[in-house]
Amino acid sequence: MRPVDEHILEVMRDEGNMTPQALESLDVTVANYASNRLSLMTRYGLVERVVQGLYRITETGEGFLDEDVDASTLEPVGDDE
Repeated sequence: MRPVDEHILEVMRDEGNMTPQALESLDVTVANYASNRLSLMTRYGLVERVVQGLYRITETGEGFLDEDVDASTLEPVGDDE
């Protein structure tokens, strides 16, 4: 996890489902970088893809923000397509 990942998750928890472009418009990070980070976080179950390009935070992601989940213990949950 990188500091921007936590910020992405916080914005998603506050704002709801997000696209990489929406994260860029909120000055979280540039869209291409957000897309890469969202794909990685999807792989570890912190976010999930609703449809191509649209993501939402998962219970695991919320648990990470609430300090109930240690990101270093997460295993890949599957193919991030």
